[in-house]
Amino acid sequence: MVVASPTQIHSEKLLAIELPTIDLSGDRSVVSSLIVKACDEYGFFKVKNHGVPHDIIAKMEKEGFNFFAKPFEEKQKAEMAKPFGYGCKNIGFRGDTGEVEYLLLSTNPLSIAERSETISNDPANFRQEPKLEKAKETHSALSAYIEAVRELACELLDLLAEGLWVPDRSVFSRLIRDVDSDSIIRLNHYPPMPMLCKDKELCEDKDSSPCNQNKVGFGEHSDPQILTILRSNDVGGLQISLNDGAWVPVTPDPATFCINVGDLLQAMTNGRFVSVRHKALTNSHKSRMSMAYFAAPPPNARITVPPEMISPTKPALYKPFTWAEFKKTAFALRLGDSRLGLFRMECDEQVA
Repeated sequence: MVVASPTQIHSEKLLAIELPTIDLSGDRSVVSSLIVKACDEYGFFKVKNHGVPHDIIAKMEKEGFNFFAKPFEEKQKAEMAKPFGYGCKNIGFRGDTGEVEYLLLSTNPLSIAERSETISNDPANFRQEPKLEKAKETHSALSAYIEAVRELACELLDLLAEGLWVPDRSVFSRLIRDVDSDSIIRLNHYPPMPMLCKDKELCEDKDSSPCNQNKVGFGEHSDPQILTILRSNDVGGLQISLNDGAWVPVTPDPATFCINVGDLLQAMTNGRFVSVRHKALTNSHKSRMSMAYFAAPPPNARITVPPEMISPTKPALYKPFTWAEFKKTAFALRLGDSRLGLFRMECDEQVA
């Protein structure tokens, strides 16, 4: 049992909780049970021995930092996000803002190729195509990273299905493996945001000072897709919302990936797993970069609950819908608005 110790910072309650870290090299049945337990209790967890090679991660991080280090005018050439490309400050479709700049990319090879010339100093090494002269041996930085985290996402979803005792182990993962998957990758860069502080002694501790946590980099939200695979450099900032509105700072760990349940997985598990709200704060002294892979189904994929997860005592909570329908709804709302509630079965009765 994890014991939370609440502290107060800027009238916002923080809980000192360490998210579970699951070793994927362990016994498969044990691992699947631990993943289900983590999703039940937190909706967030970390994984180690995840199988994504360090050199693939390092190359992708290098490309990201190289891009964000460019002059603003150069970054703008990657096109302002519509929705794909470079964006700054504006992080939502309804006026949501934050202290962040980002690069949002489809995992579709054609989309990557179209933007590679303006994103990377070495476009051939960045775009989602292998170099022709070494087509069988060499993959681009982005291609290799996407393939690796996609496989990790699929493996985690297979383990979840096993842990939930769903006979069709691929019931979740095949939506991501589909050639028309609408998965995306997003690189977020949070530049240092120095804060003015009247208490000099309070601000001398650069790692724990409340002055480091005042500015919101990315506002409170849940992820609309199935599953998120997040990697960040060794700088804190991610916080998740748990009991009674308290926030839990997530300790950065370069050896792990942070995994969280998305809205679609909440729907497909009939509300058993919850898509937890989270946010990112800036740091006063250090630059933070995160790389998030959002695993999503094809636009026309119908989101339903496996029959094994529905019973007379646990009837279906959500109406069937397609990812395209859900995404259209999400884009019509503000970042922090609830989306799944609009698809609950009760909505029809309430309207009537």
